[in-house]
Amino acid sequence: MVNYFLNKIFYTLLTLFGVVTVIFFLFNVLPGDPAQMMLGQNEDSEQLAIVKKKFGFDKPISTQYLYYLNDLSPLSFHSTNKEDYTFLDKKKYAATSLFTIGNTTTAIKLPYLRESFTKQGKKVSQVLKETLPNTFVLAVSAIVIAMLLGIVLGIVSALYKDTWLDKSIQIFSTLGMSVPSFFSAILFAWLFGFVLHKYTNLEMTGSLYELDDFGEAIHIKWKNLILPAIVLGIRPLAVVIQLMRNSLLEVFNQDYIRTARAKGLSEYQIIKKHAVKNALNPVITAISGWFASMLAGAVFVEYVFGWNGLGKEIVNALNTLDLPVIMGSVLVIATLFVIINIFVDLIYAWLDPKVKLQ
Repeated sequence: MVNYFLNKIFYTLLTLFGVVTVIFFLFNVLPGDPAQMMLGQNEDSEQLAIVKKKFGFDKPISTQYLYYLNDLSPLSFHSTNKEDYTFLDKKKYAATSLFTIGNTTTAIKLPYLRESFTKQGKKVSQVLKETLPNTFVLAVSAIVIAMLLGIVLGIVSALYKDTWLDKSIQIFSTLGMSVPSFFSAILFAWLFGFVLHKYTNLEMTGSLYELDDFGEAIHIKWKNLILPAIVLGIRPLAVVIQLMRNSLLEVFNQDYIRTARAKGLSEYQIIKKHAVKNALNPVITAISGWFASMLAGAVFVEYVFGWNGLGKEIVNALNTLDLPVIMGSVLVIATLFVIINIFVDLIYAWLDPKVKLQ
């Protein structure tokens, strides 16, 4: 177990290092000067020089890369010279100084994702703090819908194989995988938020937190979550149905299922205690992948429904060339993806004793 976790930590750090490297060089070899992107139409030569020095854009690309690694590292090294980019500004880095040797101060801090180009010096971590929870709530809600309905419908489809009920569920599943998310979002918003509004009391657009009619207080609007969560959950729901059905049919043909039936166990006991648990492995794999991708892939759904989440923020950042927000968002998503995969491996071991952590 200890070796497993050590290996996982090593490969996690290696993966994240690769992600950081790709992100940095991908966005820093793009045409255009980051300093000019920040200043926009207000740039002049003097302001340009100040911004380049402040953010280290006047240094070679290799030095900027080291600066970026230093910003992200929990253990970082800083200059004692206030004119240098790496000067330990505790308000900027939220760091705690450990010790100083010569002109270098060693500090411990949270990863610093830098500041937004377009939000008047607002930290990227603050932007993520405001948007990521909304996307997380949306993704979790969609996955819960997909899991609960998908597992139940998959079991029903397997138990009534080749009947009209099975074929109906398969048609629904095929349509769910075929229809693009943006089309489903537009259709659901128009149908349930506009045409049937007086019956559903749902809005076409809206986010989790909204101002009241007087613009004084912020309230949670749970009803705004219903349509985006359903739309976002349609495709994983369709995948779960197919995987659960096929996996369960395969499990039904195993020797231990025939033995359980020979011992006189009821069909309900066989399904509950033996078949379903062993059929869940491919479902868990699919769900983990979908959940991680939803944190970044809910762009169309968030845009159509006006949901203030991470996907919508990434699109806004792309439109305004806000590189720190884009880079920080991609890095956070990659980190979450790796963490989710680790938890999936642990769930495998719990579901199937044959799976060895080593």
